[in-house]
Order: sequence, then C-alpha cells, then structure tokens
Amino acid sequence: MTSSPRRACFALAAAVAFLAACGTTEPGTPIAVPPAPTPVETAASTPSATSSSQAPASPPAASTPPTTSAAPPVAGKVVVLDPGHNGGNSSNPAEINKKVPAGRGQTKACNTTGTSTNAGYTEHAFTWDVSVRVRELLTAKGIKVVMTRDDDTGVGPCVDRRAAIGNQSGAAAVVSIHADGSTSPGAHGFHIAYSAPPLNAAQGEPAKKLATALRDGLRAAGFATSTYIGTNGMSPRADLGGLNLSERPAALVECGNMRNADEAAVLSSPQGRQRYADAIAASIVTYLG
Repeated sequence: MTSSPRRACFALAAAVAFLAACGTTEPGTPIAVPPAPTPVETAASTPSATSSSQAPASPPAASTPPTTSAAPPVAGKVVVLDPGHNGGNSSNPAEINKKVPAGRGQTKACNTTGTSTNAGYTEHAFTWDVSVRVRELLTAKGIKVVMTRDDDTGVGPCVDRRAAIGNQSGAAAVVSIHADGSTSPGAHGFHIAYSAPPLNAAQGEPAKKLATALRDGLRAAGFATSTYIGTNGMSPRADLGGLNLSERPAALVECGNMRNADEAAVLSSPQGRQRYADAIAASIVTYLG
C-alpha cells in the first residue's frame, strides 16, 4: 500500500512540468505551478443562451388584440325622421289648411295631402314605409330614432310642430322624407332641399354637409339626380317651413317623381323602397361618423 506522502507527490506531479521525483526538490525552491487554463466560453456560459439548470426567460407579453365589440361611433346619437304628410290629412281639410308659422316671417298651411303615382300609390304611404325601414337600419347601429308621427293613419302634425320635435330632441340630424309629383314631361330624379340662406348656425355648414351626404349616398346607390329642380341634386330653399324653423341640421329628401312612370315603379315596390332606405340610412351614418 502506498504511503500518504507518496500519494501527495503523485497528485502534485500532475500539476508541475516534468519535475523529478517529488522527493528530490531542493528545500526552499518554489515549485512552479502552471497557470490555470483560461476558461473556454461555452454556450451554457453565454448570457444569451439558456442553461438547462436555469428557468427559461419569460416570453414577451402578447399584444392586446383590437376590440371588435366596441360600439360604433354613431351609437347613442339622436336622429329625427320626418315622414312627409299623413294618411288622415285628406279627410281633415280644416285642420291641415289652418295657417302656422313657417319661418322668415311667412305663414303656411299646417300640412298637405301629398301626391301619388298615376296608379294611386300615395306619397304618405311611401314616406311612412321608407322611414320605418330607415329607422330599423339606424336602430340596429345603436342610434336613437325619433319619428315626427307614430303611424300613417293620423293627421299632421303641422310643419311648425315637426320642426319643434327635432329641436326639442337635440337631434344630430333631422331628415324629412318625401316624393315629388311634377307633371313636367320627362321630369325625374331625386333632389335634396336645405334651408338657404341659413337662419342660424345649424342651417349653415352642418345642414349643407347633411344634404351633401344624402345626395352622395343616393347617387352612389344608383339613383339619378333631378332633371327639373336644383343643381346636381342639391336644392337650396327659403320657403319650406320645416327647414326654416329647424335649429338642428336638417335636410329634406325628395326621393323621386311619382308621376314619372319609371320612377313610380321603383317608388311603389318594396324592393325599391328598401333601396331608398338603405341609401338614406347609410348617408345618415356617414354624416354622423
């Protein structure tokens, strides 16, 4: 069995450079020990590497996906729809012929019976149907819709009362829906009326912007602009009581000429009325957005 000093000598021999037997080193002579080898950098010691003994770095936080359920910017806004005329007007001439204020120092009849196609389809039925369709489209977007009349069997209301409904509601937009009854040969197309010259700030740029949005929306939907009233589908008016008395942005849509055979066919059909409603509703949303 090798003695303990001899084992120490063998251990030391591995660390010195070829010395003679460990017992021959002279007393007092320092033993040269080679420097420790420079550590070799390995993947494990590289800061960017992950050691198997280290917990992996936390992954970057995932970005928050865009919210898809956010309410549209038009939600909560108020729109007043004013379906022209009413189903009971023709049987109540005394009431609808009484004079009411119409703005600009004028007075006019409370309301009128409206027109109809040559086949008898009435303007009041058309305006009510289209307005209900527009209401459904706007309500689906969270817009609060106020109607100036509740059905198509009543009388009026008068033009000054219709304007007051829009003013009192604080509406972001007031849109009156009508159809025309010109007997001029070849007269056809829609036009948008607005109060001009304006009597207040709302009748200025806001009303003109609303009228333009309606004109552009109907034209984009394939409807032709009027050949007999206004210019490029726009008709500034100073004689319409509902527009003159409005303190909110207001415009009136004459959707087409009921006395023109081609347009009467569109105005009388459910599919045609839906086309008008789609275009009007989309135009209102564009204006509000």
